[in-house]
Amino acid sequence: MTQGYDLVVRSRRAVLPDGERPAAVAVREGRIAAVAAYDAPLTAREDVDLGDRALLPGLVDSHVHVNEPGRTEWEGFATATRAAAAGGVTTIVDMPLNALPPTVTAGALAVKRAAAEGSCAVDVGFWGGAVPGNRAELRALHDAGVYGFKCFLSPSGVEEFPALDEAGLREAMTEIAGFGGLLIAHAEDPGHLSEPDGPGYAEFLASRPPEAEGAAIARVARLAAETGCRAHIVHLSDAGSLPLLAEWRARGARISAETCPHYLTLTAEQVPDGGTEYKCCPPIRDARNREELWRGLADGLIGCVVSDHSPCVPELKKGGFDTAWGGISSLQLGLPVIWTGARARGHGLPDVARWMAAGPAELTGLTGKGRIAEGYDADLVAFAPDRTFVVDPGALRQRHPVTPYAGTTLTGAVERVWLRGEAPGHGRLLRRRP
Repeated sequence: MTQGYDLVVRSRRAVLPDGERPAAVAVREGRIAAVAAYDAPLTAREDVDLGDRALLPGLVDSHVHVNEPGRTEWEGFATATRAAAAGGVTTIVDMPLNALPPTVTAGALAVKRAAAEGSCAVDVGFWGGAVPGNRAELRALHDAGVYGFKCFLSPSGVEEFPALDEAGLREAMTEIAGFGGLLIAHAEDPGHLSEPDGPGYAEFLASRPPEAEGAAIARVARLAAETGCRAHIVHLSDAGSLPLLAEWRARGARISAETCPHYLTLTAEQVPDGGTEYKCCPPIRDARNREELWRGLADGLIGCVVSDHSPCVPELKKGGFDTAWGGISSLQLGLPVIWTGARARGHGLPDVARWMAAGPAELTGLTGKGRIAEGYDADLVAFAPDRTFVVDPGALRQRHPVTPYAGTTLTGAVERVWLRGEAPGHGRLLRRRP
């Protein structure tokens, strides 16, 4: 008889690094101690048999705006991490802006960590920010454990987090390359942006054309090649920029990209009049573009799918697309949203796990996360892949239940989540490992 474990979870559809197969996952002291045959004679304090329900690794969402402290009325660590846990996300990485102070100094990081302490249902890491004038702070933030540095190439929407021009971007990337860090960029070129001509979605979409993304991505890629800095494009919306990414990678630039559930699901054609819950930057584009993004995922040009969970108070969503806050909150819904679209296009659960767990963990350097493998944290998700449900905003755990998915029928439901082998509720604040 095998030595006893704290927990064994069995599934005929365990999603492992080598694919989907029957397995039993044994947990001891919060880590995966063994991955054995489905019917292996393992002894444990608790033995859970999921049968034909899938067992996934806990998702890693590396693009979440928690907004605490300073704008906790928009969202906060307690509400955001409860929504994450309900959606099968066991690790989030919090963005450096929208909270006050922004995470652009080591002191500001300490303030944010203090705000998060004791409030998190899942594990939480932090990004630092690269803004004009803080080059001298970047190494200290890196040493304090941030996973990389977020910058904007166009106005961020909050005055305390200004954009970098080309000289500032080069300076930041040179500094970050010096200590082997990662720069992540909101890539829209301000020279291609304009104020919308009216309150409708068509005017908003025209004000942020694909060329804005392409020009900004080209700049980041060129400077990545020039400085040697590893760079990543967040929330890619324009599929037309994918060949550009491929070209710069072939030329030696270390550049990667992510996209988001809303770009893979929603389309400009379906945005209703006044439907500002659909507003985000860069914008949701047409159906053809959506399908090209799916092809980019299949081809490996896009490595991650993360939420860009960016909530606000409902009052800021009022008005037209020319004035409403841009941001979509989908932390709890990302897994079923992506699974619904993925299965319709012939993808399997191993693909989803790669895009939403292993990929973001690899991007950030979250070793021990994102896979069901011996030695990894026992972050696990019981998932019913054939169960359908209709999105009820009232069931969302985020602070404000504003969502473009209200009333949408989705396939795939999270049934149970384990964080290091236990129920979520005692998340840890993470630091980048040297």
